[in-house]
Order: sequence, then structure tokens, then C-alpha cells
Amino acid sequence: MEQFIVSARKYRPQTFKDVVGQQAITNTLVNAIENNHLAQALLFTGPRGVGKTTCARILARNINQEGYDDPEEDFAFNVFELDAASNNSVDDIRNLIDQVRIPPQTGKYKVYIIDEVHMLSSAAFNAFLKTLEEPPRHAIFILATTEKHKIIPTILSRCQIFDFKRITISDAKNHLAEVATSQNITFEDDALHIIAQKADGAMRDALSIFDRVVSYCGNHLTRQAVAENLNVLDFEYYIRITDMILQNDIPNLLLAFDDILAKGFDGHHFVAGMASHFRDLMVCKTPATLSLLEIGEHGKQLFGEQSQKTSMAFLLQGIEIANNCDLKYKTSQNQRLLVELCLMQLASITFEGEKKKVSTT
Repeated sequence: MEQFIVSARKYRPQTFKDVVGQQAITNTLVNAIENNHLAQALLFTGPRGVGKTTCARILARNINQEGYDDPEEDFAFNVFELDAASNNSVDDIRNLIDQVRIPPQTGKYKVYIIDEVHMLSSAAFNAFLKTLEEPPRHAIFILATTEKHKIIPTILSRCQIFDFKRITISDAKNHLAEVATSQNITFEDDALHIIAQKADGAMRDALSIFDRVVSYCGNHLTRQAVAENLNVLDFEYYIRITDMILQNDIPNLLLAFDDILAKGFDGHHFVAGMASHFRDLMVCKTPATLSLLEIGEHGKQLFGEQSQKTSMAFLLQGIEIANNCDLKYKTSQNQRLLVELCLMQLASITFEGEKKKVSTT
């Protein structure tokens, strides 16, 4: 039986063109290599799973590739990776500095990738300063971190800093579609959207979730199956709840919320989702802001239909009520009652409006 390779490893980018969602950084690095304008100390900073270590490895291969006969050569012996989380002492850095002095056997450069560099001790940072400021001609240092604020200013001032951004839902979804197509997996657009949303800006997490969902769904990913497997409240829940609110149907609202709790969802997460849903309905009301709605075509159609049933005043008041519940949730002694009260208040917005009309006539 052939060993399974997780998608995050199998589809790890091999060139800068393959890197998802970091075009400004990859273009800068490509131009720096072509124009021989690359700094000897680089700091890659940003959230987890966005391509920091991947870009460091691609850079290490590219700078050694020039003038070399074998295009398949990956120069693995020229790349040294140090995990600063477990090698954070002065002795570890001194060993590294001793290695730096030795020139490479093949290629032009030795590349030192220091991951989670913010974990180095103060003494280790200080031991590293001089080498980082004046490294040998054949050495390039790439420091990677998720917490730039923990790195001392004297290190920051010696590095060229590249800020990696979170992967957008759109970019993550497009990449997942390519991966699914390459594996002959059919999918609904909204199914990939849920995975991209759940990954929270990390491409590695998106691919890990994708593997898990494929194990559950097989070769066809549906929105319903993905939402069920990932245990997420998808937009159809909120559309159904909002329809009940607009019909002032308080009994069914309370039953629907009970069903949501019975499925293991958190009341706080539900309330935050309600506020976001009202915001998305507001976005649908104006064509100019429709691009802010990050959702599939089927979802856009449902949101568009529901936004026509709601007034701007209702949505603004709904966001305010849901947001107040969100703020009070953690300090509340009876969190279930707080959310139920929020739903009753939401269902009473249009009801009170009708009541006022009747009293004035």
C-alpha cells in the first residue's frame, strides 16, 4: 500500500510562481535575485502557514541555481534549518557561527533558515548580532517568525523585513479548486469556501482541512457534508433564522437555537455569526459593496433575495442588538437566556414597527 502524503507537503510550492497570495513579496525576491540586489539578512514575518519557510527554501535554491548545469539540483546541502524553539541557547548560536565560516562545496551560497527566531534567548540574540551585521560573502540568513514584536530592535535593524499577509478566502479557495481538480475530486463552490473560511488565512491549514474533508466525503465535496464534518454553522442556518426573525416567530427561534446548542455549537459563536450575517445582508444592498461578500454564487443569490426583504434600519438595529449580546456574553451568569433575549429582541424589531403603525392610524 502506497504511503499517503498530506496535501500540505505534496503541493508545497517549488517556485515563486506557485506561492499563493504573496505576489508582492515573491516579485520583490525574484527582482532582487535577478538584479543581484539581495540582502544577506532577511526577516520573514507573518501568521502561520502562509509560506514563510517555503519562500525561504525556494530562495535558497534559486540563488544557487545560476550557472549550474543540473536544473533538478535542490542544493539541500547548502540549506541549514535551525528551529529556534528548541535550539535557543548561546551554544547553539555559537555552533551556527562556527559553521558559517566554512564556504559551500557546491553553489555560491549557504543559506541559514532560523525558524521561530523570536524564541532565541537574549544572550543568543546578542551572540548573533555581529555575524548578522557582517556575514561572510557566501552566507545568507533568513529569519522566520510569527511574532515580530518579540525580536529585539538591534536584530530588526540588521534585517530586510518582509511582512507576509494572511491568505485571502478567495485565493485559498482558488488554490483548493486546483488541488481538487488535480485529484479528480468534484466539488461545490460553497464547500471550498467553507474550508477556506475555516482555515483563517493559513494555506497549510486549508490543505489539512481539505484532506480531512475528502476522507469524509469521498470524491464529491458538497456544502452540506463539509459543514457537517467541520461542525460549522453555514450561511443557510443564518438565512433560516433571519426568516424567522422577519416573521416575528419567537417560538420557532427558541427551538432553532436549542437545536444549534444540541449540535454542540457555542452560543457566543452563534451571536457573532448573526451580527456578521446582518452585515453581509447590508453589503448586498449596494452593488458597489457586493465585492466585500466573500461567498459562492449560490450563497450570493440567497443573500441577495433576503436583503430585499430587509430594511437598512432593521439591519442596523439588528447588528447593534447582536453586538451588545456579543459584548455581554462572557460576563453573563445565564448565557443561554442572554442569547434567547437577543433573538426575542431581534424578532420584535419589525413587530414593534407594525404596532406603532396601527396605533397612529
